[in-house]
Amino acid sequence: MDLRESHSAKTQLHTQKDKRDWTVIVSVRLETKQKHLNVFSRMKRGSAGLKSKCQTFPSPKQRAKRLKQMACSFAPSRGEDWGNLPHHVVLQIFQHLSLMDRARASSVCRRWNHVFHTPDLWRRFEFELNQPATSYLRSTHPDLIQQIIRKHAQHLQYVSFKVDSCTESAEAACDILSQLVNCTIKTLGLISTARPSFMDVPQAHFVSALTVVFVNSKSLSSIKIDDTPVDDPSLKVLVANNSDTLKLLKMSSCPHVSPAGILCVADQCHGLRELALNYHLLSDELLLALSTEKHVNLEHLRIDVVSENPSQTHFHSIKRSSWGALVRHSPKVNIVMYFFLYEDEFEPFFREETAVTHLYFGRAVSKEMLGRIGLNCPRLVELVVCANGLEPLDEELIRIAERCKSLTAIGLGECEVTCSGFVEFVKMCGGRLTQLSIMEEALIPDSTYNMEQIHSEVSKHLGRIWFPDMMPTW
Repeated sequence: MDLRESHSAKTQLHTQKDKRDWTVIVSVRLETKQKHLNVFSRMKRGSAGLKSKCQTFPSPKQRAKRLKQMACSFAPSRGEDWGNLPHHVVLQIFQHLSLMDRARASSVCRRWNHVFHTPDLWRRFEFELNQPATSYLRSTHPDLIQQIIRKHAQHLQYVSFKVDSCTESAEAACDILSQLVNCTIKTLGLISTARPSFMDVPQAHFVSALTVVFVNSKSLSSIKIDDTPVDDPSLKVLVANNSDTLKLLKMSSCPHVSPAGILCVADQCHGLRELALNYHLLSDELLLALSTEKHVNLEHLRIDVVSENPSQTHFHSIKRSSWGALVRHSPKVNIVMYFFLYEDEFEPFFREETAVTHLYFGRAVSKEMLGRIGLNCPRLVELVVCANGLEPLDEELIRIAERCKSLTAIGLGECEVTCSGFVEFVKMCGGRLTQLSIMEEALIPDSTYNMEQIHSEVSKHLGRIWFPDMMPTW
Protein backbone atom coordinates (compact mmCIF):
# COMPACT_ATOMS: atom_id res chain seq x y z
CA MET A 1 0.00 0.00 0.00
CA ASP A 2 1.44 3.30 -1.04
CA LEU A 3 1.45 6.43 1.05
CA ARG A 4 -1.69 7.83 -0.60
CA GLU A 5 -3.73 4.69 0.11
CA SER A 6 -2.42 4.57 3.68
CA HIS A 7 -3.50 8.21 4.27
CA SER A 8 -6.94 7.49 2.76
CA ALA A 9 -7.43 4.51 5.08
CA LYS A 10 -6.49 6.55 8.14
CA THR A 11 -8.84 9.34 7.10
CA GLN A 12 -11.68 6.88 6.68
CA LEU A 13 -11.01 5.41 10.15
CA HIS A 14 -11.00 8.86 11.74
CA THR A 15 -14.22 9.76 9.92
CA GLN A 16 -15.93 6.62 11.15
CA LYS A 17 -14.68 7.30 14.72
CA ASP A 18 -15.92 10.89 14.59
CA LYS A 19 -19.31 9.68 13.40
CA ARG A 20 -19.48 7.23 16.31
CA ASP A 21 -18.43 9.94 18.79
CA TRP A 22 -20.94 12.40 17.38
CA THR A 23 -23.63 9.76 17.50
CA VAL A 24 -22.85 9.16 21.20
CA ILE A 25 -22.86 12.90 21.91
CA VAL A 26 -26.16 13.39 20.11
CA SER A 27 -27.60 10.41 21.89
CA VAL A 28 -26.49 11.71 25.30
CA ARG A 29 -27.87 15.15 24.53
CA LEU A 30 -31.16 13.70 23.37
CA GLU A 31 -31.32 11.58 26.48
CA THR A 32 -30.52 14.60 28.69
CA LYS A 33 -33.11 16.69 26.88
CA GLN A 34 -35.67 13.97 27.39
CA LYS A 35 -34.82 13.89 31.11
CA HIS A 36 -35.26 17.66 31.31
CA LEU A 37 -38.58 17.35 29.52
CA ASN A 38 -39.64 14.67 31.97
CA VAL A 39 -38.56 16.83 34.92
CA PHE A 40 -40.39 19.83 33.51
CA SER A 41 -43.45 17.67 32.94
CA ARG A 42 -43.39 16.45 36.55
CA MET A 43 -42.89 20.01 37.81
CA LYS A 44 -45.81 21.13 35.73
CA ARG A 45 -47.94 18.39 37.28
CA GLY A 46 -46.91 19.61 40.74
CA SER A 47 -44.73 16.74 41.86
CA ALA A 48 -44.15 17.27 45.61
CA GLY A 49 -41.09 15.04 45.65
CA LEU A 50 -39.22 17.08 43.06
CA LYS A 51 -40.25 20.37 44.68
CA SER A 52 -38.86 19.27 48.00
CA LYS A 53 -35.51 18.59 46.37
CA CYS A 54 -35.27 21.47 43.95
CA GLN A 55 -37.02 24.30 45.85
CA THR A 56 -35.20 24.68 49.12
CA PHE A 57 -36.31 28.32 49.39
CA PRO A 58 -39.82 28.63 47.89
CA SER A 59 -40.99 31.96 46.59
CA PRO A 60 -43.57 34.04 48.54
CA LYS A 61 -46.26 33.04 46.06
CA GLN A 62 -45.41 29.37 46.51
CA ARG A 63 -45.39 29.74 50.29
CA ALA A 64 -48.84 31.37 50.21
CA LYS A 65 -50.14 28.56 48.04
CA ARG A 66 -48.68 25.95 50.35
CA LEU A 67 -50.24 27.62 53.44
CA LYS A 68 -53.59 27.72 51.67
CA GLN A 69 -53.32 24.01 50.89
CA MET A 70 -52.47 23.27 54.54
CA ALA A 71 -55.42 25.33 55.77
CA CYS A 72 -57.73 23.50 53.42
CA SER A 73 -56.46 20.17 54.75
CA PHE A 74 -57.60 21.12 58.29
CA ALA A 75 -60.93 22.58 57.22
CA PRO A 76 -64.06 20.47 57.16
CA SER A 77 -64.69 18.68 53.91
CA ARG A 78 -67.42 19.75 51.51
CA GLY A 79 -69.86 17.47 53.21
CA GLU A 80 -69.15 18.99 56.66
CA ASP A 81 -69.67 22.41 58.23
CA TRP A 82 -68.03 24.42 61.02
CA GLY A 83 -71.39 24.44 62.71
CA ASN A 84 -71.26 20.63 62.98
CA LEU A 85 -68.14 20.54 65.13
CA PRO A 86 -68.64 18.44 68.27
CA HIS A 87 -70.06 20.28 71.26
CA HIS A 88 -67.00 19.67 73.45
CA VAL A 89 -64.66 21.05 70.76
CA VAL A 90 -66.61 24.30 70.41
CA LEU A 91 -66.81 24.56 74.20
CA GLN A 92 -63.05 24.20 74.45
CA ILE A 93 -62.59 26.96 71.87
CA PHE A 94 -65.05 29.27 73.65
CA GLN A 95 -63.21 28.87 76.95
CA HIS A 96 -60.17 30.52 75.38
CA LEU A 97 -62.10 33.50 74.00
CA SER A 98 -62.83 36.81 75.67
CA LEU A 99 -66.42 37.58 76.50
CA MET A 100 -66.88 39.86 73.48
CA ASP A 101 -65.33 37.36 71.05
CA ARG A 102 -67.44 34.61 72.57
CA ALA A 103 -70.57 36.69 72.08
CA ARG A 104 -69.67 37.37 68.44
CA ALA A 105 -69.00 33.69 67.82
CA SER A 106 -72.39 32.79 69.30
CA SER A 107 -74.08 34.56 66.38
CA VAL A 108 -72.51 32.22 63.81
CA CYS A 109 -75.20 29.56 64.10
CA ARG A 110 -77.76 28.08 66.46
CA ARG A 111 -75.41 25.31 67.55
CA TRP A 112 -72.73 27.78 68.62
CA ASN A 113 -75.34 29.93 70.34
CA HIS A 114 -76.39 26.87 72.30
CA VAL A 115 -72.78 26.28 73.36
CA PHE A 116 -72.55 29.97 74.34
CA HIS A 117 -75.14 29.31 77.07
CA THR A 118 -73.45 26.20 78.44
CA PRO A 119 -73.27 26.48 82.28
CA ASP A 120 -69.52 25.75 82.32
CA LEU A 121 -68.88 29.06 80.53
CA TRP A 122 -70.73 31.07 83.19
CA ARG A 123 -69.19 29.80 86.38
CA ARG A 124 -66.70 32.68 86.44
CA PHE A 125 -67.74 36.24 85.60
CA GLU A 126 -66.45 39.75 86.27
CA PHE A 127 -68.95 42.58 86.21
CA GLU A 128 -67.30 45.86 85.21
CA LEU A 129 -69.35 48.91 86.08
CA ASN A 130 -68.00 52.28 84.99
CA GLN A 131 -69.56 55.62 84.17
CA PRO A 132 -68.56 56.88 80.69
CA ALA A 133 -68.29 60.47 81.94
CA THR A 134 -65.60 59.62 84.48
CA SER A 135 -63.91 56.42 83.25
CA TYR A 136 -62.29 55.32 80.01
CA LEU A 137 -62.94 51.66 80.86
CA ARG A 138 -65.80 49.80 79.24
CA SER A 139 -68.74 48.56 81.26
CA THR A 140 -70.49 45.22 81.00
CA HIS A 141 -73.43 45.85 78.70
CA PRO A 142 -76.77 46.15 80.58
CA ASP A 143 -78.47 43.67 78.21
CA LEU A 144 -75.78 41.09 78.96
CA ILE A 145 -76.20 41.68 82.70
CA GLN A 146 -79.93 41.02 82.45
CA GLN A 147 -79.30 37.93 80.35
CA ILE A 148 -76.89 36.60 82.99
CA ILE A 149 -79.34 37.26 85.81
CA ARG A 150 -82.19 35.63 83.86
CA LYS A 151 -80.35 32.59 82.47
CA HIS A 152 -77.14 32.02 84.39
CA ALA A 153 -77.51 33.29 87.97
CA GLN A 154 -77.68 29.70 89.24
CA HIS A 155 -74.43 28.87 87.38
CA LEU A 156 -72.30 31.69 88.79
CA GLN A 157 -69.63 30.52 91.22
CA TYR A 158 -66.67 32.91 90.97
CA VAL A 159 -67.95 36.48 90.78
CA SER A 160 -66.29 39.87 91.11
CA PHE A 161 -67.54 43.42 90.73
CA LYS A 162 -65.15 46.15 89.59
CA VAL A 163 -66.50 49.66 90.03
CA ASP A 164 -64.99 53.07 89.37
CA SER A 165 -65.11 56.09 91.67
CA CYS A 166 -68.77 56.94 90.98
CA THR A 167 -71.48 56.15 93.49
CA GLU A 168 -73.77 55.15 90.58
CA SER A 169 -71.44 52.28 89.69
CA ALA A 170 -71.42 50.97 93.26
CA GLU A 171 -75.20 51.23 93.44
CA ALA A 172 -75.49 49.30 90.17
CA ALA A 173 -73.33 46.54 91.68
CA CYS A 174 -75.64 46.39 94.70
CA ASP A 175 -78.68 46.14 92.42
CA ILE A 176 -77.12 43.12 90.67
CA LEU A 177 -76.22 41.48 94.00
CA SER A 178 -79.80 41.84 95.23
CA GLN A 179 -81.04 39.84 92.21
CA LEU A 180 -78.75 36.83 92.72
CA VAL A 181 -81.35 34.93 94.73
CA ASN A 182 -80.70 31.57 93.02
CA CYS A 183 -76.91 31.74 93.10
CA THR A 184 -74.39 29.22 94.42
CA ILE A 185 -71.43 31.60 94.63
CA LYS A 186 -68.16 30.33 96.08
CA THR A 187 -65.96 33.41 95.55
CA LEU A 188 -67.16 37.00 95.82
CA GLY A 189 -65.04 40.11 95.34
CA LEU A 190 -66.10 43.76 95.54
CA ILE A 191 -63.30 45.88 94.10
CA SER A 192 -63.07 49.66 93.90
CA THR A 193 -60.57 50.53 91.18
CA ALA A 194 -60.23 54.17 92.30
CA ARG A 195 -61.69 55.68 95.46
CA PRO A 196 -63.86 53.43 97.70
CA SER A 197 -67.20 54.20 96.07
CA PHE A 198 -69.06 51.45 97.97
CA MET A 199 -68.71 53.62 101.07
CA ASP A 200 -70.96 56.22 99.42
CA VAL A 201 -73.84 53.77 99.02
CA PRO A 202 -76.45 53.94 101.80
CA GLN A 203 -75.47 51.29 104.32
CA ALA A 204 -78.93 49.73 104.46
CA HIS A 205 -78.97 49.30 100.67
CA PHE A 206 -75.50 47.74 100.62
CA VAL A 207 -76.10 45.37 103.53
CA SER A 208 -79.46 44.27 102.13
CA ALA A 209 -77.88 43.39 98.76
CA LEU A 210 -74.91 41.60 100.33
CA THR A 211 -77.03 39.48 102.65
CA VAL A 212 -78.97 38.16 99.63
CA VAL A 213 -75.75 36.44 98.54
CA PHE A 214 -74.83 35.43 102.10
CA VAL A 215 -78.22 33.77 102.63
CA ASN A 216 -78.61 32.01 99.27
CA SER A 217 -75.11 30.83 98.42
CA LYS A 218 -74.53 28.36 101.29
CA SER A 219 -71.01 27.56 100.02
CA LEU A 220 -69.00 30.80 100.12
CA SER A 221 -65.30 30.08 100.56
CA SER A 222 -63.61 33.38 99.59
CA ILE A 223 -64.91 36.90 100.26
CA LYS A 224 -63.13 40.18 99.50
CA ILE A 225 -65.11 43.15 100.74
CA ASP A 226 -62.47 45.78 101.55
CA ASP A 227 -63.63 49.41 101.82
CA THR A 228 -67.32 48.59 102.19
CA PRO A 229 -70.02 49.42 104.79
CA VAL A 230 -70.45 45.78 105.84
CA ASP A 231 -71.46 45.51 109.50
CA ASP A 232 -71.72 43.04 112.37
CA PRO A 233 -75.29 41.80 111.63
CA SER A 234 -74.39 40.99 108.02
CA LEU A 235 -71.33 39.05 109.23
CA LYS A 236 -73.61 37.03 111.53
CA VAL A 237 -75.73 36.15 108.48
CA LEU A 238 -72.56 35.09 106.66
CA VAL A 239 -71.51 32.85 109.54
CA ALA A 240 -74.98 31.34 109.94
CA ASN A 241 -75.06 30.17 106.32
CA ASN A 242 -71.42 29.58 105.37
CA SER A 243 -69.49 28.69 108.53
CA ASP A 244 -68.42 25.29 107.19
CA THR A 245 -67.03 26.58 103.87
CA LEU A 246 -65.47 30.01 104.54
CA LYS A 247 -61.69 29.92 104.10
CA LEU A 248 -60.70 33.48 103.14
CA LEU A 249 -62.06 36.81 104.38
CA LYS A 250 -60.56 40.17 103.41
CA MET A 251 -62.26 43.16 104.98
CA SER A 252 -59.76 45.96 105.55
CA SER A 253 -61.16 49.46 106.03
CA CYS A 254 -64.66 48.39 107.08
CA PRO A 255 -65.48 50.94 109.79
CA HIS A 256 -68.90 49.49 110.70
CA VAL A 257 -67.44 46.17 111.88
CA SER A 258 -66.46 45.88 115.53
CA PRO A 259 -63.98 43.53 117.24
CA ALA A 260 -66.99 41.52 118.43
CA GLY A 261 -68.16 41.08 114.82
CA ILE A 262 -64.88 39.68 113.57
CA LEU A 263 -64.57 37.55 116.72
CA CYS A 264 -67.90 35.93 115.82
CA VAL A 265 -66.41 34.89 112.48
CA ALA A 266 -63.28 33.42 114.08
CA ASP A 267 -65.30 31.59 116.74
CA GLN A 268 -67.55 29.76 114.28
CA CYS A 269 -65.68 29.56 110.96
CA HIS A 270 -63.13 26.93 111.93
CA GLY A 271 -61.93 26.47 108.34
CA LEU A 272 -60.74 30.07 108.00
CA ARG A 273 -57.18 30.10 106.65
CA GLU A 274 -56.65 33.69 105.47
CA LEU A 275 -57.81 36.88 107.14
CA ALA A 276 -57.19 40.56 106.34
CA LEU A 277 -58.43 43.34 108.61
CA ASN A 278 -57.56 46.66 110.19
CA TYR A 279 -55.62 46.81 113.42
CA HIS A 280 -58.56 48.20 115.40
CA LEU A 281 -60.33 44.83 114.89
CA LEU A 282 -57.34 42.84 116.17
CA SER A 283 -57.57 41.67 119.76
CA ASP A 284 -56.12 39.11 122.13
CA GLU A 285 -59.47 37.29 122.05
CA LEU A 286 -59.35 37.08 118.25
CA LEU A 287 -55.85 35.57 118.22
CA LEU A 288 -56.86 33.04 120.87
CA ALA A 289 -60.00 32.11 118.91
CA LEU A 290 -57.83 31.44 115.85
CA SER A 291 -55.58 29.24 118.02
CA THR A 292 -58.10 26.76 119.37
CA GLU A 293 -57.73 23.05 118.66
CA LYS A 294 -60.88 22.91 116.52
CA HIS A 295 -59.62 25.71 114.26
CA VAL A 296 -57.50 24.83 111.22
CA ASN A 297 -53.99 26.23 110.92
CA LEU A 298 -54.08 29.87 109.88
CA GLU A 299 -51.91 30.52 106.83
CA HIS A 300 -52.05 34.28 106.29
CA LEU A 301 -52.99 37.18 108.57
CA ARG A 302 -52.76 40.69 107.15
CA ILE A 303 -53.11 43.70 109.43
CA ASP A 304 -53.35 47.29 108.16
CA VAL A 305 -52.30 49.86 110.75
CA VAL A 306 -53.69 53.12 109.41
CA SER A 307 -53.95 56.53 111.04
CA GLU A 308 -57.38 57.92 110.24
CA ASN A 309 -57.16 60.89 112.60
CA PRO A 310 -53.48 61.92 112.97
CA SER A 311 -52.40 62.39 116.60
CA GLN A 312 -55.90 61.47 117.80
CA THR A 313 -56.04 57.74 117.09
CA HIS A 314 -55.30 55.48 120.05
CA PHE A 315 -53.75 52.11 119.23
CA HIS A 316 -54.01 49.30 121.76
CA SER A 317 -51.34 46.68 122.48
CA ILE A 318 -51.46 42.92 121.88
CA LYS A 319 -50.03 40.58 124.50
CA ARG A 320 -46.97 38.51 123.81
CA SER A 321 -48.85 35.41 125.06
CA SER A 322 -51.58 35.90 122.42
CA TRP A 323 -49.02 36.05 119.61
CA GLY A 324 -47.30 32.99 121.08
CA ALA A 325 -50.55 30.99 121.17
CA LEU A 326 -51.17 31.71 117.47
CA VAL A 327 -47.65 30.68 116.46
CA ARG A 328 -47.78 27.47 118.49
CA HIS A 329 -51.06 26.54 116.82
CA SER A 330 -50.03 27.70 113.32
CA PRO A 331 -46.20 27.67 113.21
CA LYS A 332 -46.06 28.51 109.48
CA VAL A 333 -48.46 31.44 109.57
CA ASN A 334 -47.44 34.61 107.70
CA ILE A 335 -48.31 37.73 109.69
CA VAL A 336 -48.08 40.81 107.50
CA MET A 337 -48.36 44.34 108.89
CA TYR A 338 -48.65 47.51 106.80
CA PHE A 339 -47.98 50.72 108.73
CA PHE A 340 -49.21 54.13 107.60
CA LEU A 341 -48.60 56.11 110.78
CA TYR A 342 -46.82 59.23 111.88
CA GLU A 343 -43.76 58.87 114.09
CA ASP A 344 -45.52 59.86 117.31
CA GLU A 345 -48.14 57.11 116.83
CA PHE A 346 -45.77 54.12 117.02
CA GLU A 347 -45.56 54.09 120.80
CA PRO A 348 -47.71 50.96 121.50
CA PHE A 349 -45.99 48.73 118.93
CA PHE A 350 -43.16 46.21 119.36
CA ARG A 351 -42.73 46.86 123.06
CA GLU A 352 -42.57 43.09 123.50
CA GLU A 353 -42.07 40.10 121.26
CA THR A 354 -44.35 40.12 118.20
CA ALA A 355 -44.85 37.24 115.75
CA VAL A 356 -44.84 39.44 112.64
CA THR A 357 -43.09 38.05 109.53
CA HIS A 358 -43.48 40.88 106.99
CA LEU A 359 -43.25 44.57 107.84
CA TYR A 360 -43.93 47.49 105.47
CA PHE A 361 -43.60 51.09 106.59
CA GLY A 362 -45.27 53.46 104.13
CA ARG A 363 -44.15 56.57 106.01
CA ALA A 364 -41.09 57.60 107.99
CA VAL A 365 -40.18 55.41 110.94
CA SER A 366 -37.77 56.36 113.74
CA LYS A 367 -34.44 54.78 114.68
CA GLU A 368 -35.99 53.78 117.99
CA MET A 369 -38.74 51.84 116.26
CA LEU A 370 -36.28 49.98 114.03
CA GLY A 371 -34.28 49.16 117.14
CA ARG A 372 -37.37 47.60 118.74
CA ILE A 373 -37.95 45.53 115.62
CA GLY A 374 -34.45 44.11 115.92
CA LEU A 375 -35.14 43.13 119.53
CA ASN A 376 -38.72 41.85 119.36
CA CYS A 377 -39.42 40.44 115.87
CA PRO A 378 -37.47 37.14 115.71
CA ARG A 379 -39.73 35.72 112.94
CA LEU A 380 -39.16 38.65 110.58
CA VAL A 381 -38.74 37.58 106.95
CA GLU A 382 -39.13 40.83 105.02
CA LEU A 383 -38.65 44.49 105.96
CA VAL A 384 -39.38 47.53 103.80
CA VAL A 385 -38.71 51.05 105.11
CA CYS A 386 -39.95 53.91 102.97
CA ALA A 387 -38.08 56.63 104.89
CA ASN A 388 -36.23 57.26 108.11
CA GLY A 389 -34.23 60.45 108.42
CA LEU A 390 -30.70 61.76 108.29
CA GLU A 391 -29.12 59.55 110.96
CA PRO A 392 -27.27 56.38 109.88
CA LEU A 393 -29.04 53.13 110.70
CA ASP A 394 -25.90 51.01 111.12
CA GLU A 395 -26.62 49.78 114.65
CA GLU A 396 -30.28 49.05 113.95
CA LEU A 397 -29.51 47.02 110.81
CA ILE A 398 -26.79 45.01 112.54
CA ARG A 399 -29.15 44.23 115.42
CA ILE A 400 -31.79 43.06 112.95
CA ALA A 401 -29.20 40.84 111.25
CA GLU A 402 -28.22 39.34 114.63
CA ARG A 403 -31.72 38.65 115.95
CA CYS A 404 -33.85 38.06 112.84
CA LYS A 405 -32.38 34.79 111.57
CA SER A 406 -35.15 34.28 109.00
CA LEU A 407 -34.71 37.64 107.25
CA THR A 408 -34.44 37.13 103.48
CA ALA A 409 -35.57 40.46 102.02
CA ILE A 410 -35.01 44.10 102.88
CA GLY A 411 -35.69 47.38 101.10
CA LEU A 412 -34.53 50.80 102.25
CA GLY A 413 -35.81 54.02 100.70
CA GLU A 414 -34.95 57.49 101.98
CA CYS A 415 -32.57 56.30 104.70
CA GLU A 416 -28.86 56.66 105.45
CA VAL A 417 -26.37 53.85 106.08
CA THR A 418 -22.57 53.97 106.05
CA CYS A 419 -20.89 51.72 103.50
CA SER A 420 -19.05 49.87 106.27
CA GLY A 421 -22.23 49.34 108.28
CA PHE A 422 -24.11 48.11 105.22
CA VAL A 423 -21.34 45.64 104.30
CA GLU A 424 -21.34 44.33 107.88
CA PHE A 425 -25.11 43.85 107.75
CA VAL A 426 -24.87 41.92 104.46
CA LYS A 427 -21.95 39.86 105.77
CA MET A 428 -23.99 38.76 108.80
CA CYS A 429 -27.03 37.84 106.70
CA GLY A 430 -25.03 36.18 103.94
CA GLY A 431 -26.57 34.40 100.98
CA ARG A 432 -30.03 34.09 102.60
CA LEU A 433 -30.76 37.66 101.47
CA THR A 434 -32.62 36.85 98.27
CA GLN A 435 -33.83 40.46 97.86
CA LEU A 436 -31.69 43.47 98.75
CA SER A 437 -32.70 46.93 97.60
CA ILE A 438 -31.21 50.25 98.69
CA MET A 439 -30.84 53.54 96.86
CA GLU A 440 -27.30 54.57 96.00
CA GLU A 441 -28.02 57.97 97.59
CA ALA A 442 -28.65 56.24 100.95
CA LEU A 443 -25.10 54.82 101.15
CA ILE A 444 -22.50 57.06 102.82
CA PRO A 445 -18.86 56.43 101.73
CA ASP A 446 -16.35 56.13 104.58
CA SER A 447 -12.68 55.39 105.11
CA THR A 448 -13.15 51.66 104.45
CA TYR A 449 -15.38 51.57 101.37
CA ASN A 450 -16.29 54.01 98.64
CA MET A 451 -19.08 53.72 96.08
CA GLU A 452 -16.81 51.96 93.57
CA GLN A 453 -15.87 49.25 96.04
CA ILE A 454 -19.12 48.52 97.80
CA HIS A 455 -20.89 46.66 94.99
CA SER A 456 -18.06 44.12 94.65
CA GLU A 457 -17.81 43.65 98.43
CA VAL A 458 -21.57 43.15 98.83
CA SER A 459 -21.65 40.83 95.81
CA LYS A 460 -18.97 38.67 97.41
CA HIS A 461 -21.02 38.12 100.56
CA LEU A 462 -24.30 37.61 98.70
CA GLY A 463 -22.79 35.13 96.26
CA ARG A 464 -24.21 36.97 93.24
CA ILE A 465 -23.74 40.21 91.34
CA TRP A 466 -25.35 43.16 93.15
CA PHE A 467 -25.58 46.91 92.55
CA PRO A 468 -27.40 49.61 94.54
CA ASP A 469 -30.54 51.09 93.00
CA MET A 470 -30.05 54.19 90.88
CA MET A 471 -32.36 57.20 90.87
CA PRO A 472 -33.89 57.61 87.37
CA THR A 473 -32.63 60.62 85.45
CA TRP A 474 -35.88 61.33 83.62
